[in-house]
Amino acid sequence: MNDNETVAAVLETTATRKMNGHLPNAVDLSHHLNLLSRSRHPSPLKDIIKFMGYDGMISLAGGLPHPSLFPVYDASFTVSAPSPTADSLEIKLSNDSGETPPLSKFLQYGTCTGNAELRQWCLDFTRQIHRPAYKDFDVLLHPGNTNAWSKVVGLLCEKGDYILCESYTYPSSQALWIPNDNFAAPVAMDGEGITDTALEEILSTWDATHPGVKRPHVLYLVSVGSNPTGVSMGSERRRKIYEICVKYDVIIVEDDPYYFLQYPEIDTSGTPTEYTSTSNKEFLSSLVPSFLRFDRQGRVIRLESFSKTLAPGLRLGYFVANPLFTERLLRATEVETQDPSGLSQALVLALLTRWSRDGYITWLQNLRLEYQRRRDWMVAALRKSFDLAPASEYPELSGAEGGLVAAILGPNGSRVPVFSFIAPTGGMFIWTKFYFGHNAKYLALKNAAVEVDPEQIFANKLWAELAEERVLLTPGYYYHPWQGADKTSTTARGADPDSSHFRLAFSMTTKDDMELGIERMANVIRRSWSP
Repeated sequence: MNDNETVAAVLETTATRKMNGHLPNAVDLSHHLNLLSRSRHPSPLKDIIKFMGYDGMISLAGGLPHPSLFPVYDASFTVSAPSPTADSLEIKLSNDSGETPPLSKFLQYGTCTGNAELRQWCLDFTRQIHRPAYKDFDVLLHPGNTNAWSKVVGLLCEKGDYILCESYTYPSSQALWIPNDNFAAPVAMDGEGITDTALEEILSTWDATHPGVKRPHVLYLVSVGSNPTGVSMGSERRRKIYEICVKYDVIIVEDDPYYFLQYPEIDTSGTPTEYTSTSNKEFLSSLVPSFLRFDRQGRVIRLESFSKTLAPGLRLGYFVANPLFTERLLRATEVETQDPSGLSQALVLALLTRWSRDGYITWLQNLRLEYQRRRDWMVAALRKSFDLAPASEYPELSGAEGGLVAAILGPNGSRVPVFSFIAPTGGMFIWTKFYFGHNAKYLALKNAAVEVDPEQIFANKLWAELAEERVLLTPGYYYHPWQGADKTSTTARGADPDSSHFRLAFSMTTKDDMELGIERMANVIRRSWSP
């Protein structure tokens, strides 16, 4: 990824702060709100809580439990230092710690916006790292990006709406919109994610291709380390996508849990990689900017998460959006989830305060290096068990362009291509495309002309054989965008024939288990592809 524009100048200078005063406010995008969202009213029970903080106020109103009756008085945590070479740190949460608000405050009902100090930390971090191109953006805490996306669908989408998304998209994102009678409008991808030409084509021809159907006005994408494909979008592509969304009045929902897990292109020369940290400024300068950097109108809703940078069990993240959207999202939060776990907020605030912002960035940099190492382990394991070569040596393979092809040796010593993949530049996954054209068992199934979708039947059989060998992959059909019950087969979706996909995750497994799992995978493939 060669991007001229990066997230440089992370720590804002006085000049930059002054410049921010001249940034525009968000434009009026209220016409994007759906009927449900426009109809929401503030929860009166939550609205009255703010008055309880007034000096001298004696509250006989709220049914809040008294803090003296909370069974948790204090909590201590041993946490890592930002640098792996430093000693661990102790954090204590109590009612008189002095470093953070009293623990009892986090255990009490809140205003649903989340703890004020933590929200301010997130706001400052966004301003300094992502530098939105408009000035009145806001943040709102949420209990994880899955819930955050469900709130966004409830904010913007009516029944029957189509939602623009990547040609392979995160399954949980669409599992919640299917019951709402929404449909995917998948946008073709390459090695940088969705293409601007494909997006322009869909939107410009929508009325002709979908007569009488409302044109999509929401784009959902995972722009770094896309789940499942692992590709990341460069800055020039982002600029073009943003301008198309302005032209056609589309809201961009940037689900970005892997933002800090961006990697350089994999080195295929065999030269040993040095996994060494640099300065925090250099690290941040290596990152492609988020869509916020181009957002001069407030049409980006960014979903931030601590799940991949700290721990998913915290169930904590935050929206970054223009105040119109955060206010409506707050109304939904008041009656659907309230604010995230108080203990999670207390721990994260204490941790970030103890580390400092610079320490958190150091932690993120070392985290990135560790996941880059794991990516390289998996590619090395694939190279050990398969004949790995550039896709340019297999020009006949559709969808392999710019990637690597894994082959096995045929009976006459020839190379038989089995699957291709693009070494990921972000995230936690390798997305493989399998080619069944050289598999005699598959060809027999297809030629029998009994099954409507022989590709999927054979992929399911291969997955079961892998599971029996005690190696688990994620089936590719999980990530097929839902376009309706009549577009679920390979042919109906317009997908490449005689192919299917599997996702491999390199985030969790040890190096030894990874190598063993890939070896088992290769054994199953050789048996399946044998005459």
